[in-house]
Amino acid sequence: MSGIAHYDVAVIGYGPSGVTAANLLGAQGLSVVVIEREPEVYGRARAISTDEEVVRIWQQTGLADELTRDMLAGLPIDFVDDHGVPFLSAAFESAGHGHPPQQFLYQPALEAVLRSGVARFPNVELLLGRESLRVRQDSDGVELLLTDGDRLDRVRASWVIAADGGSSATRGQLGIGFDGRTYETRWVVIDTAVKKEWPGIGRLRFHCDPRRPAVDCPTPLGHHRWEFPVLDGEDERELVTDSAVGELLARQGITSEHVAVLRAVVYSHHVRIAVRWRAGRVFLAGDAAHAMPPWIGQGMAAGVRDVANLCWKLAAVVRGELPESVLESYEAERKPHVREVTRRAVMVGGLITQRRPAATRLRNAVLRPLARRRFVRRTLVKHSWVPEARYRDGFFGARTTPAVGRKIPQPWVLDSSGTRRRLDDVLGGRWAVLATGEVALDCERDAVRLTVLPPGTRPADGGVVDIDGTLLAWLRRHRSGAVALRPDGFVHTASAGNDRTPGRGNLRRPRTSCPSGRTTTENLGNA
Repeated sequence: MSGIAHYDVAVIGYGPSGVTAANLLGAQGLSVVVIEREPEVYGRARAISTDEEVVRIWQQTGLADELTRDMLAGLPIDFVDDHGVPFLSAAFESAGHGHPPQQFLYQPALEAVLRSGVARFPNVELLLGRESLRVRQDSDGVELLLTDGDRLDRVRASWVIAADGGSSATRGQLGIGFDGRTYETRWVVIDTAVKKEWPGIGRLRFHCDPRRPAVDCPTPLGHHRWEFPVLDGEDERELVTDSAVGELLARQGITSEHVAVLRAVVYSHHVRIAVRWRAGRVFLAGDAAHAMPPWIGQGMAAGVRDVANLCWKLAAVVRGELPESVLESYEAERKPHVREVTRRAVMVGGLITQRRPAATRLRNAVLRPLARRRFVRRTLVKHSWVPEARYRDGFFGARTTPAVGRKIPQPWVLDSSGTRRRLDDVLGGRWAVLATGEVALDCERDAVRLTVLPPGTRPADGGVVDIDGTLLAWLRRHRSGAVALRPDGFVHTASAGNDRTPGRGNLRRPRTSCPSGRTTTENLGNA
């Protein structure tokens, strides 16, 4: 036993969820081992888009600016009928996370940047080309049996994050069920390199043609993707041949003059969620915990949200700052949001893939005039795309105001020196108390304490100037004069102000505290 290397956390799987976890844990100073079956970045692009909250998470790793240089932002989305005429066009509005609301990406390039970030941390060890064969737990930790095909090795870790994909071997070893369904229709995905541009190349289009629906999506670095269903009677093997792929693209007006086909593969859409996301010291994350259809681009994003929720809690437990019971809040917080995201993805997929001609004519006739109204269009997008990550149960204090359980927005602010910075960069991933006046929340932890100053105020020690009033407006809307933020930016506790103008009045003083090393279950809310 003494000859086996021991780590604080082992991460199984080095895709987007696993590599994000490695960055977050590495920055926390934990000793981490990453186990990945593939020796290199997987070359096929799978995820093609992400949202502003996920980029905000990558901002915590210090890599957001580098990542977004290779992304496409601000592209419109069209739902078009069988004649190619839009019946619904959408543009995403910011939720206030400090980045463009929707960005398109090229996954191999994204993973390469995230992996380069891990190289900054000597406390993170990579075991690439290794496969985890067995997970065995005891009261002190988890032993992993690994192989590279020729030899066996063992490592131990206090905790394990299994981010090893939808066919997770770890989930199978733990005997955890993966409930849900796989859709009967399979899809051929065609990735291409652009040689010559064509009209409409810069729009994501859902071709809602009952004869054969299709997805037409721009991706960065000179790439473009199409997706088509495999129709009854078609041979999947034939459908990915050069001639069949050329015929599918030709129906979209695309020829070999426009693109070079990089790859064509067939895959299935899944709707599945693991029965439980924790087994002792092992946690499931990303596709190992849930699988959803791709229609609103949230498969990868959900996994990144998972590890962002889990990693700071693991770090606090390893350092003895929080009790192990806080880890129960991971599934309590994340699973309801994943269920709602999945529900919306299925709903949008049903809109796109409707195959009954009468139903598609009715859909087009109803939505086309409604979508001309800006309010209706915004409402449709709001209730069909990515929902706010509002956590109603988990590691929170009393629900004193509507802010508790929500993620605070991230505007640009002026710090005490007058430097313009994003809010999260000022907070630095620590516990924080933000108040519009006198601080009304006690915090036993080593928390950042800042007063939110109105626009036009001179920078001052202990304060941040809310340049455009975003923070003050959000606090006012959620009836909060002071909030205690967790390291992931979610409001743990809040105090209401008793003045109509945040920043100008006294605040009530409830006896609430941020959690400390002395945390009890009373502090843990519903965890």
